[in-house]
Amino acid sequence: MSKIAAANAPDPKLNQILASLPAADYARILPELELVEMPRGWTMSESGDHVNFLHFPTSGIVSLIYALEDGSSSEIALVGNEGMIGISIYMGGESMPSSTEVQSAGQAYRLSRKIMKREFALGGKLQHLALLYTQALICQTSQTAVCNQHHSLVQQFCRWVLTSFDRLQSDTMLITQEQISHLLGVRRESVTQTAGLLHKEGAIACSRGRIELLDRAKLEERVCECYAAVNEECARLLPHPNPPQ
Repeated sequence: MSKIAAANAPDPKLNQILASLPAADYARILPELELVEMPRGWTMSESGDHVNFLHFPTSGIVSLIYALEDGSSSEIALVGNEGMIGISIYMGGESMPSSTEVQSAGQAYRLSRKIMKREFALGGKLQHLALLYTQALICQTSQTAVCNQHHSLVQQFCRWVLTSFDRLQSDTMLITQEQISHLLGVRRESVTQTAGLLHKEGAIACSRGRIELLDRAKLEERVCECYAAVNEECARLLPHPNPPQ
């Protein structure tokens, strides 16, 4: 993780939560926002860590991962520029049982624990958005648990691919099948078979360490209802700050 030169700094309002703040609230926290790089593979926090910063991504994807004692693990949620990382700061638990790892490289603005707690105590718009986002995140983690239990790997894979590309500004994602198996909590051979099937159908193109989105409609035909359920709940709770006219 590193700081970024001001000349190359993206607009903080590329993060939808920051973009939804009233002008006065935004102006108050703007001097406190620090832009950082999120390199691919960076573990932002481990399970049980005391979190010191709340991160508002402007690009990239962060995975929330739950690991078991036997070494197995699976992704329980994805966060992009619609959300933030570090909810334990304002929820009072001080730490989370999951770890956070950057799946796709990007950038984020971070806000210190002290400033976020000050803002939360004011009871303003940032507090309101933070609580709504937490509810949306709970919806995503709950739906992921149900999906992993009841739906086929093809459906889970399609949900994961669509959810990931929704948070990217590209039709290409750098990720290995080994990493995908780690995130989905399944064998690599199963991921290879599933990716090969969708590649054959023309939905995606797979090469070493890379997935290209070719036909979103074909993935949407294959995906289970979990994908739409999470999107609808997030749209209800966190409408885009600049909806199309």
